[in-house]
Amino acid sequence: MTQTKTESKVKVNETQTEEESRPRLRIRIRAYDHKIIDQAVKTILETALRAGAQVVGPIPLPTEKSRYTVIRSSFIDKNSQEQYEMRVHKRLLDILEPNSKIIDSLTNLNLPAGVDVEIKM
Repeated sequence: MTQTKTESKVKVNETQTEEESRPRLRIRIRAYDHKIIDQAVKTILETALRAGAQVVGPIPLPTEKSRYTVIRSSFIDKNSQEQYEMRVHKRLLDILEPNSKIIDSLTNLNLPAGVDVEIKM
């Protein structure tokens, strides 16, 4: 039995809607230091897996780079400039079908300073 292209697309769309309708926690983690963000992700992963959750990720998102150029002197020598760069590293974690035990364990988690965590349902 052969399938046409439209039938196969319909099946793909059905599986995508099933995955999208499942409840999940989406955790976005941001930090300036890549070592700290990896440590925080490892802590969150261990906690979620210990509570019996199904985890997707960590997915590394593109690093935000902000570059700034500053003139060294205030009056003369415009050719003398310093350049700075600030990098924001980001990761994404999805916890599929979370229960109250998982949510409680994640809220009581002690993460390193300098890590920003956003949790969305």
